[in-house]
Formats: sequence, structure tokens, C-alpha cells
Amino acid sequence: MIVFDKLWETMEKKGISTYTLREKCGIDSKTVRRLRANDNIETKTLNKLCSVLECSLDDIAEYIED
Repeated sequence: MIVFDKLWETMEKKGISTYTLREKCGIDSKTVRRLRANDNIETKTLNKLCSVLECSLDDIAEYIED
């Protein structure tokens, strides 16, 4: 299962809020809810997140076994 716990940590370290993500990335509130619930996310959304946060995929997501 892919989890996004690291995303929230990275955002906090960089001082970026979900509001900023919505404004800079064009990520809607539904997608933010999906990220919080560790639901499926499109790769283009992951790309946007990495771009705005200036980080790698490892900084926002990780795979854990169920």
C-alpha cells in the first residue's frame, strides 16, 4: 500500500499548506482528501507535488506492506 505520511512531513518542513498546494498546483480539495486517506492518486498529481515541493517521490510517498 502506498501511504503519503511523508508528504505532510515534507509540507510542514517547507512551510507549505494545503491551501498553497491548491493554489500553486491546481490540486482540488477532493484530491487533498484522497491524499489524506491514502487513496489512489494519478501520477500527474505526484509530479505536480514533487515540482511544487521541489522534492523527490521518496519525500512524499512510501510503500508499506499491508
